[in-house]
Amino acid sequence: MTSETETGTKTWFRERSELGICALLVVLGVLVLTDALRIPTDFAQRGPVGPKAVPILVGSLLLVVAVLLARDVLRGGRGEAEGGEDVDLSAPADWRTVLLLCGAFLANAALIGLVGFPISGAILFWGSAYALGSRAYVRDPLIAAGLSILTFAVFNNLLGVPLPGGPLMEVF
Repeated sequence: MTSETETGTKTWFRERSELGICALLVVLGVLVLTDALRIPTDFAQRGPVGPKAVPILVGSLLLVVAVLLARDVLRGGRGEAEGGEDVDLSAPADWRTVLLLCGAFLANAALIGLVGFPISGAILFWGSAYALGSRAYVRDPLIAAGLSILTFAVFNNLLGVPLPGGPLMEVF
């Protein structure tokens, strides 16, 4: 049996759930600042602004936003739903969809080095479409393959960002 204090604490946190976003922003800000301070500047310093400037600014702004948001939430501020939003907040989360999306993403991460981006990207695109409810079993894999190949070609050939090609490397 839960005590009245535990119930009150749960209610207090549920009513101020935006504090979780504040905590996430603090963690991201500290992570960005920590990584920024580890950047060696001797290899890329050209002029007064080095490679640390933008990451330090972003990390600092993340911390400032976290503090300002926490202050607003603790003073009673609440994010309001958009006018067209029809989300039932009392409905449970759809964990099946979340887990399927996570599975598609993890499959992409695990396979990209083995089979290359065109194949792993197609698995990611198709898996995401399936997780989100599409059941066109012929159309979806074809669109996923086309999107993956197009994305690979744009990044690899046009933007000069090398992606692992896998067995299809000779095709492109």
